[in-house]
Amino acid sequence: MRIVSRRHLFEFWAKHPETKTSLQYWLSVAKAAKWTSMPAVVKTFTKAKKLNGERARFEVAGGNYRMVVAFNFKRAIAFIKFIGTHKEYDKIDALKVSKFK
Repeated sequence: MRIVSRRHLFEFWAKHPETKTSLQYWLSVAKAAKWTSMPAVVKTFTKAKKLNGERARFEVAGGNYRMVVAFNFKRAIAFIKFIGTHKEYDKIDALKVSKFK
């Protein structure tokens, strides 16, 4: 998969070093993945939650942080839409959020 907004992951783990290992792992798996559907994503990341046919929420650093990613499976692209604390996540609409443009 091609990952859009990777830079935001780098910036986030620079501010929150406890997320670096989790985010680097997610990034390496996602870049190598050949996902064609949301069930394939959830099969790879069993703690991920399917939000709809194109969006998933991932737990980061043991669930203290959340990341929302939108997928275009036909083009093999993953768009990072949000990353933040669990508390920040509770304040957003995960189906509409687009923090990074």
